[in-house]
Amino acid sequence: MAAKKKATKKAPAKKKAASKRKPNAAFMKAMQPSASLSAVIGGSPMPRTEVTKKIWNYIKKNNLQDSKNRRNINADDKLREVFGGKKQVSMFEMTKLVNKHLK
Repeated sequence: MAAKKKATKKAPAKKKAASKRKPNAAFMKAMQPSASLSAVIGGSPMPRTEVTKKIWNYIKKNNLQDSKNRRNINADDKLREVFGGKKQVSMFEMTKLVNKHLK
């Protein structure tokens, strides 16, 4: 019979101390929305992260997410101005279009 090799156990890898992520300063800078975007989220300056949250709240409140493909957003009259006249955009394209309305 062949000799069986004995399995050696490795010591578990040591984890680094968890450090909090620092927010990116560019995302936290307050940006002024355009007139068409302020009709949706309000006119006060706010960070991009907050703009995205408010747009999603508006989309969910008005049930604008496509029922078949949840990645698509169906624009109402207010959002159509922000989306450049498009009736439907993907959620990934949405952030690109919204950034054009921030200064």
